[in-house]
Amino acid sequence: MIDGVRFKVCGITSLVDAGFADKCGADYLGFNLYPKSPRYLSLRQYTGMAKLLPPSKKVAVCVEPQSDELTAMKAAGFDAFQIHFRPELGVPAIANWASIVGSDRLWLAPKLPVEQDVPAEWLGFAAVMMLDAYAKEKFGGTGHTSDWGKFARHREHYPQVAWLLAGGLSPDNIGGALRASGARFVDVNSGVESAPGVKDLAKLKQFVVNLHRARAE
Repeated sequence: MIDGVRFKVCGITSLVDAGFADKCGADYLGFNLYPKSPRYLSLRQYTGMAKLLPPSKKVAVCVEPQSDELTAMKAAGFDAFQIHFRPELGVPAIANWASIVGSDRLWLAPKLPVEQDVPAEWLGFAAVMMLDAYAKEKFGGTGHTSDWGKFARHREHYPQVAWLLAGGLSPDNIGGALRASGARFVDVNSGVESAPGVKDLAKLKQFVVNLHRARAE
């Protein structure tokens, strides 16, 4: 945590990047288990490196997992489960995920068009709601910024859950993002990379420095 702002470094694929993110103060490390992601890490690869990972909490990032897949992720010892999904799946799918991992460890990342708000009936099933940039062809990881005003409105109207801001955050825009969104929990990925799945340590360090400066203002 940096000056009251929690942050997650997502798309971790190596022990080196995990260690540096932890030293920079990351509260969470995200591991992308979605095979179509350029930052994909198989569950077998994750379990092979798990004992060597630093103490930051670990998040399984996945897309519309089947019950057996999510159960296997739970058995691997993740601290939280960030699930990207199409909104039309609705409460039945969300309730099933919550029953497997527990609402206190479920993070929902709906693929919402810009004009669509988060349905209030979803909020009781998850501890964290992520708002990311929308792309018709992708689940997250677009590199584009999300709607910071929309995020601020949701955070104000529904303070009972933690709201996670994602989408194209970088050292250059983290200050503006915090001011416009009011976010106290952020997710950074492509904005601190030299290539997909390869973190740029200088960019990550600068991200933390600029986050601190923004909060000091």
